[in-house]
Amino acid sequence: MNISMYQASVPRFASILSNLSNILDKAQAHVDAKKLDPAALTAYRLFPDMFPLTKQVQIACDTAKGAVARLAGVPIPVYEDNEKTLAELQARIAKTLAFMQTVTTQQIDGSEDRDIVIKRADKETHYRGMQFLLGNALPNIYFHVTTAYNILRHNGVEIGKRDYLGNT
Repeated sequence: MNISMYQASVPRFASILSNLSNILDKAQAHVDAKKLDPAALTAYRLFPDMFPLTKQVQIACDTAKGAVARLAGVPIPVYEDNEKTLAELQARIAKTLAFMQTVTTQQIDGSEDRDIVIKRADKETHYRGMQFLLGNALPNIYFHVTTAYNILRHNGVEIGKRDYLGNT
C-alpha cells in the first residue's frame, strides 16, 4: 500500500496543530490557576537568539498552511503575525486548520514532483514536492511545535509526551 501526498501532509499537519492547541489550553489553565501574566509565557524564549512562544506557534501555522498551499498549487493565505495572547494563538491555529480543510486530496495527490520554490530574502531554494514535504515542511513544523512545547514545559506547564503526541 502506498501513502498519498495528501495523507502524508494534511492529516499530519492537522494532528500536530491540534495537539499544539490542546497544549495551549493547558498553558491557559496554568496561567489562570497560578494567576500569572500570560505574557510571561507568550514572550518567553529558551535562549536569547531563539524566537519566543508566539513566533514558534506562528511559524508552525505558516509551515502547515504554506506546505499545503504549495503542494495543492493554491495561493498561501497571509496572516498578520500580530498575535500576543494565548487566545489569539489559538485563533491562528483554528484559522490554519480551517484553511487546510478546504484543500482536497485530489489537489495534493500527485504533487510528488511538483516544483516548489521557497523565497527568503534574496535566496531561492528549489524542491520537488516529495523532497519539500519530507525534508523541509514536516521537520520544520515538528521543530517549532517541539520548541513551543519546551518553552511551556520549562515554565511549569504540566504537559507531557502524551500531550505532544495526542491520539495519533
